[in-house]
Amino acid sequence: MDGRGGRALGARGRGPRREAAARYALLPLRVFLGVTFVYAGLDKLTDARFAAASGAGSVGELMRSVRDASAVPWLVDQALRDPALFGYAIGAAEVAVGLGTLAGLLARVAAAGGALISLSLWLTVSWQSDPYYYGNDLAYLMAWLPLVPAGAPVLSLDAALAARRRRTR
Repeated sequence: MDGRGGRALGARGRGPRREAAARYALLPLRVFLGVTFVYAGLDKLTDARFAAASGAGSVGELMRSVRDASAVPWLVDQALRDPALFGYAIGAAEVAVGLGTLAGLLARVAAAGGALISLSLWLTVSWQSDPYYYGNDLAYLMAWLPLVPAGAPVLSLDAALAARRRRTR
């Protein structure tokens, strides 16, 4: 009991509602990041201008424009070796991270991937933002970080697989 003559407390000394709220607290963040990354990846993969090596709206042009202001110009140089391949790779990675996050499949790995993508975009594309908090990639990086250790404990394939493993023991 909770000491006030009422409800039974959860395993950590909290009531059942607070326990459920804690379990579901990161779900809106997971949905937002998953949908956003799927959308961003599909946007890149379906835009012929983006994957072009040069021209307005291309990843090649974007990389050339941020190269000298980037915190890691060597990383931009790697992307410039084959801008089209880099564009497709980043788009496919965003879709994979987004789908993994939405489905909750390998959720910690997906979150780490999202954090890594956001970190690389912050250090390259958004680095020149002044003040620094105008660069949205830093906010995405910070949003991914709680999901790395937390994973997807509810409404996820990871949770369903873990429950199945517990039942078969």
